[in-house]
Amino acid sequence: MRVVRAFRLSILAVSAALALGGCMQTAGPVAIAQPRADLDSMVYGQPYSAPQPVVVADTGGAIGALRNSFASAPAPMPVGYAAPMAAPVRYDASYHLDAGDKLRVVVYGQEGLTNSYAIDAGGSITMPLIGAVPARGRTTAGLAGEIGARLRNGYIREPSVAVEIEAYRPFFILGEVSAPGQYPYVPNMTVESAVAIAGGFSPRAKRDVVTITHTEAGGAMRAMVPLGTPLSPGDTVFVGERWF
Repeated sequence: MRVVRAFRLSILAVSAALALGGCMQTAGPVAIAQPRADLDSMVYGQPYSAPQPVVVADTGGAIGALRNSFASAPAPMPVGYAAPMAAPVRYDASYHLDAGDKLRVVVYGQEGLTNSYAIDAGGSITMPLIGAVPARGRTTAGLAGEIGARLRNGYIREPSVAVEIEAYRPFFILGEVSAPGQYPYVPNMTVESAVAIAGGFSPRAKRDVVTITHTEAGGAMRAMVPLGTPLSPGDTVFVGERWF
């Protein structure tokens, strides 16, 4: 009986040792996060694939990479910054005014006098307080000086006046063009652009030269000129008819 009991105890000890050894060697289940794996398979028919990590070449460490990226990126615009606009076409300071020109007269500190004025057929502009001021043949600087002198004579102690051209007087084109007539003048115009504004040449037009009549304070001047000739405000362009 003692032999049988000892045998049973040895068997139980060996079984317990084997069980404990198996528990210690077997790795427990590890939970691996795979978001949306089952849902993607059921809904879209394909398993979810996690995005691959982006490998960045090390060229000086993380600080160096950040420094290089900021150096290559354009500098941000400050708050409230507006990109500079293209400069407007400036008029010729030596340009002589005449009837049809529209002016902007600014008298600083005098809102009642600051306004737009058109030069009338008599060659003058009419302003409050000082009435008609001759403008024909003057430059903008000369007209500003004249207005200042008149205001200084009993109205404003030290007037500050500026005169700018708001719109030039029109030009005229006649003869063999599609739409002869009067058109607004644009700075830097040529005879060719004037013909284009008038709809182009007619089928009978002489296309190599035209006649321009230019009027100055000293009188009118007429000349035959090529198409690339610059045009002035108030000029009259005549396109002749060819003979063959």
